[in-house]
Amino acid sequence: MISQRQLFLSQLAQTSPIPLGLEIDHAEGCWLYDINGKKYLDLISGISVSSIGHRHPAVVKAIKDQADKYLHVMVYGEYIQSPQVAFAKLLTDHLPGSLNCVFFTNSGTEATEGSMKLAKRVTGRPEIIGCYNSYHGSTQGALSIAGGEWFKNSFRPLLPGTRQIRFNNFDDIREITNHTAAVFMEPIQAEAGSILPSPGYLEAVRLRCSETGTLLVFDEIQTAFGRTGSFFNFKQNGVIPDILLLGKALGGGMPLGAFIADRAIMNEFTHDPVLGHITTFGGHPVSCAAGKAAMEVLMDSDLVQQVREKEALFMANLTHPEIKAIHGQGLLLAVEVSGFEKVQKIIRACIPEGLITDWFLFNDRCIRIAPPLIITKEEILWACEVIKKAIGLSID
Repeated sequence: MISQRQLFLSQLAQTSPIPLGLEIDHAEGCWLYDINGKKYLDLISGISVSSIGHRHPAVVKAIKDQADKYLHVMVYGEYIQSPQVAFAKLLTDHLPGSLNCVFFTNSGTEATEGSMKLAKRVTGRPEIIGCYNSYHGSTQGALSIAGGEWFKNSFRPLLPGTRQIRFNNFDDIREITNHTAAVFMEPIQAEAGSILPSPGYLEAVRLRCSETGTLLVFDEIQTAFGRTGSFFNFKQNGVIPDILLLGKALGGGMPLGAFIADRAIMNEFTHDPVLGHITTFGGHPVSCAAGKAAMEVLMDSDLVQQVREKEALFMANLTHPEIKAIHGQGLLLAVEVSGFEKVQKIIRACIPEGLITDWFLFNDRCIRIAPPLIITKEEILWACEVIKKAIGLSID
């Protein structure tokens, strides 16, 4: 009989020549369980998705309750669907007044694509600027504004009128001009290895965008929903974007993305042409019900308030001569070692010990630490010991 592993390798498209290939049977809280009953502490949350853990009871209940009512009924934006309306209201109630209108998508990448179209439509300008070592998704448009030439060179030609500036470089801010429709920026560069903005940098970008009539788009697909110690990272520096991108943890484990702007901006999609941006499954009612439940769990608990304390626990206990630095904020941390080969050895050495970690697309010297926010002190201390043991095993 053909095994699941054989079918996985032969019938599913692969994204790398050597996938980890863990065969997961079920998941609960911070833990994944394989078909043999072995458990693994998930230190990456499915890449920042499962912020309140796997299969949180409130999320599971919301999914079941909505499934008993209806699934897909019509393309997004045509029918009044209560899960979409309720979740949009909850989101905008906790955002600045200018971020008052939500367009739900299937994913963060699609939120990027919709925002690129919106920026061109609103400003009538051709140019969109991203940052080197940024990541906004893998579709053609998102890839065009992302950084990391090795990641996108094989897919050229990409969109014209797109280019990059250097994150944290104040001189490059002058490249934002009255020809620029939008600047896309992560307030913390996640895939670059969790790089924080320099003091005053985001404020300077905001000022330049305001001077030139350029829309500032913050990609909080990885940083929102408490991961860096506040519900939305941009609230830590007081810089308000014109458009906010959300995804990953937004759906509570279900596929969901969104871009949020002022209604006056978003209304440009309603005419010239009508249906200026559409999606069949964006804002699926089950995903919206799950996302609203997950957000309410964070609001009704002190999980977000605990994040910086848990960050400090990782920082204090991840000490080893091979660790060169730890970058990041909250529970989006990057542990820097000597290079990609060592990173891979450490990741592989952690798996038999029951710990799952990963690396970063644009920083191959760092190990990713982005666990569910519900991770306990005991789990953090255990994870630190496993990582240090794996580092020791990786030394030639």
